[in-house]
Amino acid sequence: MSAEMRQGLERTSPPPCGEGTGVGVAPPASAAVGHPTTPTSNSSPQGGGGARVSSPISRRRSWIGVARPLSPRRRTSLAILSFLIPLLAWAAVSYVPFLWHPLMEVTEPGDIAWMEPGMRVPKAAFAEEVASAKAAGTAEPAGIPANPVYLPAPHEVATAFWTSLTAQPTQRDAIRLPLSLWHSIQIIAFGFLLSSVIGVPLGILCGAQPTLARLTEPVIEFVRYMPAPAFGALMVAILGIYDGPKIAIIVIGTFFQQVLVIANTTRRIEPLLIEAALTLGARNLRLIRRVIVPAMLPQLYRDQRILLGWAWTYLIVAELIGTSSGITFFITQQARYQHFDNVYAAILIIGLVGSITDLALAWLGRRLFPYDRSEA
Repeated sequence: MSAEMRQGLERTSPPPCGEGTGVGVAPPASAAVGHPTTPTSNSSPQGGGGARVSSPISRRRSWIGVARPLSPRRRTSLAILSFLIPLLAWAAVSYVPFLWHPLMEVTEPGDIAWMEPGMRVPKAAFAEEVASAKAAGTAEPAGIPANPVYLPAPHEVATAFWTSLTAQPTQRDAIRLPLSLWHSIQIIAFGFLLSSVIGVPLGILCGAQPTLARLTEPVIEFVRYMPAPAFGALMVAILGIYDGPKIAIIVIGTFFQQVLVIANTTRRIEPLLIEAALTLGARNLRLIRRVIVPAMLPQLYRDQRILLGWAWTYLIVAELIGTSSGITFFITQQARYQHFDNVYAAILIIGLVGSITDLALAWLGRRLFPYDRSEA
């Protein structure tokens, strides 16, 4: 073997055991002769025995991650902000002229015969009348920028809100808003109560018994896609024109959803809990009453809160069936007279009553189920 080949084999062969790996590794040749080495994350840039320097890693902070509870102060601030943002947008559109204001509200008609104070006309038509009056040498009309009549300003709605609650209506055939609202609350209460009396037990039985679920849930799935107002004419024919068909629409709109939601809640109970109860001798209705219902009660309570909100969404359509009544009659009547500030006030009252009811039920749920984390 030539000297050149021998030198090549020596350069490529691995070092002897203990010289290149493991404990007592010899330093690289460059370090042995004093050559500078590239600093790593575990070595000091000065080569001394100082603190270990870690190489920085740039990481972008994710705004989605493990959900953590917010502090009470931040939760309250965000809740106030959620209402403040749309209110500020509404105020900006109402009070800042250059944002929208496509109409002119006539304050002084001048010599224009067809104009009256308070009338709202498009800006182009108003400008044409001003130009015509100027050319003819007659009195020019005057006006201020305005939005359409169906978008009143926040202060007008606030005034109408207070007036509707405290003052007598100006129309002869109108009824007071509090009486209309109370009538609508009664419709919601009766309809949701009837739906729950049948829907809750049936939902629990469907979730606990697969054979019954297979027998009933396919047809319930089929019917729940049928819009509840489609049954309006049939309910009027069966129950008359007064409150009967309105309550029936609330029942139809919530019953089928109620059965499916509660059945799904029942199926989420821990199977080991039911198996333990069966081992201890619980059977049939006793198993449902002593084990299944207590285990699902907090989630059942939350389901009912959500379903009650669905009942409110069917209210307006339900009250249009047969004779108009309740808050719907008030809204349609005020819209007929173009008192849209009263319309907004009535809609806001519905949202306010619904929100107060939900907050009260949430507070009650925390008292009834203090052991449930999701209610905490």
